[in-house]
Amino acid sequence: MTTPIMPKGTAVWLIDNTALTFKQIARFCGLHELEVQALADEQISAGMIGVDPVKMGQLTREEIERCSADPEATLTMATPEFAWVSKKKSGKKYTPLLKRRDRPDAIAWLVKFYPEMSDGVICSLLSTTKNTILSVRNRTHAKINELKPRDPVLLGFCSQVELDAAIAQVKPKEERV
Repeated sequence: MTTPIMPKGTAVWLIDNTALTFKQIARFCGLHELEVQALADEQISAGMIGVDPVKMGQLTREEIERCSADPEATLTMATPEFAWVSKKKSGKKYTPLLKRRDRPDAIAWLVKFYPEMSDGVICSLLSTTKNTILSVRNRTHAKINELKPRDPVLLGFCSQVELDAAIAQVKPKEERV
């Protein structure tokens, strides 16, 4: 079972603002019953500010009322109304020097396993230039003998979702005819 983000602060708020038992609060917050009792007696919570789990989206009022009516009921964490989606920032991002020297390895991996992938797709996936891609493809890169084809996801140049989307754009030879 998952616990709230700030379990002790949540427990303090539940003690102060609800009629829940120490056992219910302890199970929900992932604390021991004696710890919840010490929080209620202000032995360990002197000056601690309670955190409202309803405002945080971790509990609903209905869930609190349901469990207040039945001392044996267990509080369940509320599901968020929305999913966190991380958006990729547009524009160029800074790539550290140590990581830049691994970029030709990632290009070599893509060229080895997906030779029909276009240079434009590789450029956008790895944030590289077409000249670098061409030098790896033509084996004229300055350090061609030192290149080891390595997965760009493991190197941190792109996510697996982005790589899968780029691979989906590549059409097999049979379909191009």
